[in-house]
Amino acid sequence: MAHQPNLVSPVEPADVRTAPAPGGTYNDKVVIQFAVATVVWGIVGMLVGVVIAAQLYWPTLFEGISWLSYGRLRPLHTNAVIFAFGGSALFATSLHVVQRTCHVRLISDKLAAFVFWGWQLVIVAAAVSLPLGITQSKEYAELEWPIDLLITVVWLAYAWLFFGTIARRRVKHIYVANWFYAAYIITIALLHVVNNLALPVGMFKSYQVYTGAVDAMVQWWYGHNAVGFFLTAGFLGMMYYYVPKQAGRPIYSYRLSIVHFWALIAVYMWAGPHHLQYTALPDWAQSVGMVFSLILLAPSWGGAINGIMTLSGVWHKLRTDPILKFLIVAISFYMIATFEGPMMSIKTVNSLSHYTDWTVGHVHAGALGWVAMISIGAIYSLLPRLLGLQGMYSTKWIDVHFWIHTLGVVLYIAAMWIAGVMQGLMWRATNDDGTLTYSFVEALNATYPYYLVRLLGGVVVVGGMLLMALNTWKTFAMARNPAPQPVLPPDPSDVREMPGSAA
Repeated sequence: MAHQPNLVSPVEPADVRTAPAPGGTYNDKVVIQFAVATVVWGIVGMLVGVVIAAQLYWPTLFEGISWLSYGRLRPLHTNAVIFAFGGSALFATSLHVVQRTCHVRLISDKLAAFVFWGWQLVIVAAAVSLPLGITQSKEYAELEWPIDLLITVVWLAYAWLFFGTIARRRVKHIYVANWFYAAYIITIALLHVVNNLALPVGMFKSYQVYTGAVDAMVQWWYGHNAVGFFLTAGFLGMMYYYVPKQAGRPIYSYRLSIVHFWALIAVYMWAGPHHLQYTALPDWAQSVGMVFSLILLAPSWGGAINGIMTLSGVWHKLRTDPILKFLIVAISFYMIATFEGPMMSIKTVNSLSHYTDWTVGHVHAGALGWVAMISIGAIYSLLPRLLGLQGMYSTKWIDVHFWIHTLGVVLYIAAMWIAGVMQGLMWRATNDDGTLTYSFVEALNATYPYYLVRLLGGVVVVGGMLLMALNTWKTFAMARNPAPQPVLPPDPSDVREMPGSAA
């Protein structure tokens, strides 16, 4: 390299620069609003998860109360943790990152306010309609058509806000985190519209335009890619900003980050059929889903290694910075989930794992381990900076939260992994005459103790989130009317504006 760039910090690299650019100040109000919403909806969504875990252990819990039945609370839980908790985290971080890396304010404060309040309205509408049994019965897409239309309007406003800000950037380069955020915004818009095409027959009822195997194919094209882009690509955007920012190091390899991006988005869209192994879906389509799932292992682990190796030379910070612990252990769970997923897509493995609690354990290794931990770490990282503070109210509490959360996740996924493999083996065991060795009730009875361990793990995770809420409350109490932060002028020596220089 002919020129050695500034290696102090890859993003917002010169916090000491105080001379404001002509762009005025950043719009951090909407970022703070979504950050607080992340904490609030995280507690709500995970608490509902604890309730349905308790119902699996005590089946008569809330018996006779239809709107508290398992069948209605389960979609409420999934929508709350994915779109309310995870969605708020993605909105908060993407609108924070795009301003800092583009050196401009969001293009419209009114549009930003509409996106926040519009998304909260979507969440409240879901929280009311799902317990009432108003649903179109498509996993992760249960909400009926009026709410789907509202989601579309809010999402288009969000896209306009994000891409409009990038279009006004004061630097030529677009930092890689924004690539991942951009991909998730575009892809989720496509998935949402195509999968939710329906014919309304009333305010709270519609019929899908797809039928039979085609409906299943479209649903899992949506379902898996909602995981792939909403719960992966967007949170990789977080990784590429907050890990180097918190570590004070440039990303390990900028070149690898670009390869990671293009490989991931080229392959992920094809993996959905692995949810439909051994079904009426054509065998060739099932095989395509399996093959592309296996290919996904390479870009997933390449990106994860890129994030972890960013700590090269500063590994000692893990001893004193619990926020880094959250971020790095999140990447570790990402590696676990993205190894496990392709393995479970192999037909012979899938014949054992499918419809068992192994799948539940896999999903929560990604949801509680990867998505929740990197979201929590990102919120802990950005919130005090935006409030003009050196850090959260209590670093010790963050450390305690890390260990509580990790314990809860391990209890949860270990219980489900063991229960799932046991279920699969019991369900497929046969006697010499071809009859089943175990009845379904015997398999359920063997699984029963593991449901208690899962419940315990969920309670522990919610306890950690309550500690985070208290820490957040105390942090806001410390902040005394923080002044808006000035838009910083671009610095040509920043690593992020010199792609490949840190490779």
